[in-house]
Amino acid sequence: MSVVWYFDFISPFAWLQWPHIKALAEERPVTLRPVLLAGVLDRVGQKGPAEIPAKREFIYRHVLWRARQAGYPLHFPPRHPFNPLAALRLCIAAGSGVPATEAIFDWIWGQGREGDTIEALAPVATGLGIAEPAAAVADPAVKAQLKANFEAAMAEGVFGVPTLSIDGRLFWGSDAHDFALACLRDPDLWEEAEMHRVAHLPVGASRL
Repeated sequence: MSVVWYFDFISPFAWLQWPHIKALAEERPVTLRPVLLAGVLDRVGQKGPAEIPAKREFIYRHVLWRARQAGYPLHFPPRHPFNPLAALRLCIAAGSGVPATEAIFDWIWGQGREGDTIEALAPVATGLGIAEPAAAVADPAVKAQLKANFEAAMAEGVFGVPTLSIDGRLFWGSDAHDFALACLRDPDLWEEAEMHRVAHLPVGASRL
């Protein structure tokens, strides 16, 4: 089965799911695809959670609580939301594998460091063996790969991050991870009669 994880370093919920993705990657191949959340939101016509003031405050409190409950280190970066392009491109330049993803996530969310410029991420780049970080993230091939990741996400119908895709079936959010694993173990679960029925419910009312 094809297993793909779409994520953006801007998302603290992606950081919460990351340990589970690492564990899954030890059991089977998992393709890690960094994508720009802002581009996804623009394409689907949706505001980001941090763009709604009351929702932003709640989410920050909630994610801190969830991290404490799970025993994960979580320290917010100095500013949020921030521009994650440098981090996304650095991840791709370093191969988009577990080591690069882990290093960048840990820098931003484990240690609470800035991740919005390649200068801020220079220590991470050095640790990943990238001698010229600015040149690496400016590489046209790296930019093209980030765009290709985005187009792949759009082709699958991704509407937010983190999203785990299992043979094209999308599981959005870190709290959907157990559901994803259940469907991975039992693919027929997705197509049970009631699952199928609710997925095709008629719309009773809609806002203009």
